[in-house]
Order: sequence, then structure tokens, then C-alpha cells
Amino acid sequence: MNGLPTVVIGAGPVGLAAAAQLYERNEDFLVVEKGAQAGSNILEWGHVQLFSPWEFNIDTVAKNLLLSSGWTEPEATKLPTGNELVKEYLEPLSKLPEFAEKILYHTEVTAITRKNKDKMKSDSREESPFVLYVSSNGTTKKIEAKAIIDASGTWQNPNPPFADGVWRNKELKSQLTTIIPNVKREAETFKKKHIAVIGSGHSALNTLIDLAKLKEEYPETKLSWIVRKQHVQEAFGGEENDALAARGELGSKTHNIVNNGVVEVFSSFYVEEILQSGEGYTIISTEGKEVSGVDEIIVNTGARPDFTFLSELRLAVDPAVESTPALAPLIDPNLHSCGTVRPHGEAELRHPERHFYIAGVKSYGRAPTFLLATGYEQVRSIAAFIAGDVESARQVQLKLPETGVCKVEPLPTQFQIVDFNGGAKCCGC
Repeated sequence: MNGLPTVVIGAGPVGLAAAAQLYERNEDFLVVEKGAQAGSNILEWGHVQLFSPWEFNIDTVAKNLLLSSGWTEPEATKLPTGNELVKEYLEPLSKLPEFAEKILYHTEVTAITRKNKDKMKSDSREESPFVLYVSSNGTTKKIEAKAIIDASGTWQNPNPPFADGVWRNKELKSQLTTIIPNVKREAETFKKKHIAVIGSGHSALNTLIDLAKLKEEYPETKLSWIVRKQHVQEAFGGEENDALAARGELGSKTHNIVNNGVVEVFSSFYVEEILQSGEGYTIISTEGKEVSGVDEIIVNTGARPDFTFLSELRLAVDPAVESTPALAPLIDPNLHSCGTVRPHGEAELRHPERHFYIAGVKSYGRAPTFLLATGYEQVRSIAAFIAGDVESARQVQLKLPETGVCKVEPLPTQFQIVDFNGGAKCCGC
């Protein structure tokens, strides 16, 4: 397979970091990106401010390449928005001479296999190059590769609002908002309406904070927050104890919104059905509880990896988390609630299909709490292994900011924020 490139899928932060790491090691590479530019998915939530400052959002090798071109590094402690991450980092990086001819835009990977070998064939499998089928401008082409790093992310594959994890139908999916909406820009869509937010992660907290600001201007706006958690304070995270101040502030602001009765909270609410009528949506729980008269539903329940184009490859996927089995116990929220993870690299990310890797947020499967710095260390280790530097690949070192919370105890009864039948109990917690 001499002369063949390593193909990186996705020109987001982790994909371009992989390209930079490969370039640093004199490894030929090619990046294929479904969108029109680097960071296309990020632009869909470009108005949102990251809770990690620039110092955690820039890959070290990519930074050195940019600095050598005369690029001005953003202030390390500043918190960028998604738009700023693209404009001030990903766009300049993608336009470097080292990358400019190595990125194919408007190119979607539809299938990956081994040359002349389907999934069943084992003989000399590792000596056969990968073949990627890609669609570009209505034409399907083949690209051969010696290795693949799938950094395509999960943004375009959102989780459903339903407790059983299944989308009921495409029509309903198209009617619901499954991203973090730009509430300020789309005020006409949300003002003076009953808005239900489903989910308890950072995306949901961002959405609730923006909607609370809208409600200040338009008090008729009604907000309902639907969470599966038994105790809603579990969603607030470490607050002032979080090593990332902005991440902690998300929890504190949402905590304050709940305390002040700005939003009605429905905890332990497992969505069973969403019905639509002339009076809006009715959201029904598995126990028959209802949130009715809803005008708009925002589903911020995370996302999941898409493995459909990988069906001819031999993957090792944890049955619950959908990461690799070696990574799963480090990030499985069923096992721990900490927002940190032990350092990991190529060894934890490898699949039975030699030289195929999933990196970035997609490597976390359905688990939350991914940070860009994690992805950058992943691809540094992977690139080292592909280049034959096994020792460097093994020396994984990564220090991540802790959330400041690993377990949340229930509030005493007299301070309970929520009752199941209906909403916020603002009792000074």
C-alpha cells in the first residue's frame, strides 16, 4: 500500500488536527468533507459560545503550522463562539498551502470496504487497501487508502426525544428542532409561545438560557423543561466547582432560572408519545403524564454515531455506549458521572480492521462530555501509530479540566425543586 494516503473523514477540528499530525510525520493524507467548507457542522451552532477557552481548542501541531504562516493566535483565555472557532482557526488552517490541495469538499463517504474483499474475507486482508466510495456532484468515485480516520462526528444524527431511543417517523422529526436554535435571531418563531425543551445536557442548558432571555422581553412566553433525571439539579453539574468556569456557569445560570420559576420543570419524565392537534403538541410520558398546549418542541438529547457507511468493515463496538469496548468503561455515564476521562489513544480506539479508527466526538458513541482536547490527543496517538512510531503512540498524556461533580445527592424534601405533577418549586435550593 505504499503511495496511498491516509484518508480523514471530516474537516472539523479533530479531522484537521489529524491532517496536521499526519503532515508533521510526513504521512500522505487526504481529507474528505461533506460540507462546503471546514467546520460546516459547527456553523449550524455558530452562535453558541464554547465553555472551553482557546487554549483547549487548538491542536498543538496545527498551531505551529499556522504561526509559521503569520497567523495571529487568539487570546488563550477567551471563550470563542462556534463561528469564531471556524473563522479564526479552522478556515485559516484549511487554507494553508500544506492543506489546500488535500481537502475535498462536497464529498460524502457512502461506503468503505477493502479492495476485492468483503467483510467475510480474511485472507491477506490487512495487506489490501481500503476503498472509499464517495459521492461528489452526483458522481460516485473510488478512493484507495492505506488507513482511515473517521472524524465525521455525530451532529447530523440527533437522538430522538423518546425514552426508548427510536424515532417514530420522519415527518415528526422534520417538525421538531433538533439543534441549539439561535433564539435571538429566530425570536418570531418562539416569542409568546409555549416552548418545551427536552434534554438535560449542555445543549439543553444553552437553549434554556437563551429562551429565558427571550421571556424577559416577552413575558407571555411559557417554558417547559422535560428531563429524564429524577432530580433536576443533577443537570447543573459542578457549577462553581467546575474547572472550566464557563461550563460551571451554564449550570449556575440554569439553576437560577429554575429557582426563579422562569421554567416549569418536569423531572422523571420519560417521553412515550408526541401528539399533534390544532391546539399544538401534547407530550405524554410512559406513566401517562402530559405536557399539553406546546407550540414548539426543542429536542436537545444529544446525538449518536452513524455506522451505516461502515457496514463492510470489521468493527468492535460496545453494545451500550457504541464506542470501542476498551474506551467504553472510561466514559460510560452508567458507570460514573464525572465529566472527565482517563487519557487514551490509539490502543483504546483500534478496531479489528487494522488501521481504521474513529476519532473525535464520534469515538465517544452515545456518551457525553467530549472535549476537543481529547480528540486532538486521540489523533496525535493514531497518527504516530500509522507512521510506525509505536512508542509515541503509547505515551498518551492528557490533563483535562474536571467538572467538579461526580455524584449528586437528592435534595432534602423541603428543598425539592420539582414535583412530578407539575413544575418548579422555587424553595431556595
